[in-house]
Amino acid sequence: MLVVVANDLPPAVRGRMKLWFVEPRPNIFVSGLKDSVAITVIDYLHKHCPPDSGLVIFRSLSRPPGYEIRTVGPPRKPMMTISGLQLVVETLLSM
Repeated sequence: MLVVVANDLPPAVRGRMKLWFVEPRPNIFVSGLKDSVAITVIDYLHKHCPPDSGLVIFRSLSRPPGYEIRTVGPPRKPMMTISGLQLVVETLLSM
């Protein structure tokens, strides 16, 4: 499975994404592509999307931890890897 969340996509890329993905909400794309096709799509996104697109790509893997997170451009929330597990850092607001 491949899930792509974007802030803003170029119109040509968004149109192409609609060929491979279901778009349940604007700029959120979900598909059950095979691994080889998913890698091709990820390479396409890296090549054709500027850093301000704000892409976060989630790809399911058959090995632990079961997923991989990639980004195009700097993500809004920082990410870190602990023992091979990719995590999104959430900050707590003090009251």
